[in-house]
Amino acid sequence: MRKDNVSKPLSDLPQAEAAHFRVPDPERLRPAPGSSHPPRILLLYGSLRPRSFSRLVVEECVRLLHAMGAEARVFNPSGLPLADDAPDDHPKVQELRELAAWSEGMVWCSPERHGAMTGIMKTQIDWIPLSSGAVRPTQGKTLAVMQVSGGSQSFNAVNQMRVLGRWMRMITIPNQSSVAKAFLEFDDNDRMKPSPYFDRIVDVIEELVKFTWLTRDVSPYLVDRYSERKESAEALMKRVNQTAI
Repeated sequence: MRKDNVSKPLSDLPQAEAAHFRVPDPERLRPAPGSSHPPRILLLYGSLRPRSFSRLVVEECVRLLHAMGAEARVFNPSGLPLADDAPDDHPKVQELRELAAWSEGMVWCSPERHGAMTGIMKTQIDWIPLSSGAVRPTQGKTLAVMQVSGGSQSFNAVNQMRVLGRWMRMITIPNQSSVAKAFLEFDDNDRMKPSPYFDRIVDVIEELVKFTWLTRDVSPYLVDRYSERKESAEALMKRVNQTAI
C-alpha cells in the first residue's frame, strides 16, 4: 500500500473507535472474478396517460439497454395504491419491491408537473423501503434520472429525484436527461426522433451501464460506513447485555 494511503495513528483521532475504523483498501475495489451476467436495470416512469412521454422515453431506454447487453424490466404503476393506503402485501407493492430487489441499477423518468416530479413517480419511490429486515433494497445500486416537460427545458424533477436517490443511498450517475416539449420529439409510431435529446439519453444509458458494471460487485464495500459499524456493534452489545440480564 502506498504511504499516502496509510492512515495517521488513531492517537490523533481520540473521537474514533479503533475497533470500527477502517483504512480504505483499493484492492477490495477490484473483485476477482467479477460477475458476468448482464446488468439488471429496473425502469420507472411517472405518468398513466395513454400516450405517456415518460413511458415512451423509458421504452427507448429499454431498447438501448438491450443493445448494450443489459437486462431491463419496466414497472407499470397503474393500480399501485398511495403509500400507506394499502398493506405491504398488496400485489402491486409486492411486484415493485421484488423488482427493486432484483435490480442492480434503476432509471427514473418523470414528467414535470407543477414544477416537480409527479405524485405517481413519488408514490413508486415511497413504496420502496429504505430497509427490509437486514437488507436495504436500494443501497449501493446505480441510478439514472430523467424528465420530460411539456414546455421549455427544466431540471426541477431530475433535481428532486437526485435528492431522493441520495436518500435511498443509491449511486446516482453524473449525467441526466431533460426532454423539453416532449410532444414534438416522437413520431406517429411513438418512436423518438433523432435529436440532441435522444443523443443525451444514449449518453445517460451508456454511463449507467458502465457504472453498474463498475460498482455492482463492490457496492457492499463502497457503502460500508464507520458510523454504521459502530452503531451495529453498540446494538449487538445492548442486546447481549439485555439477554444476560
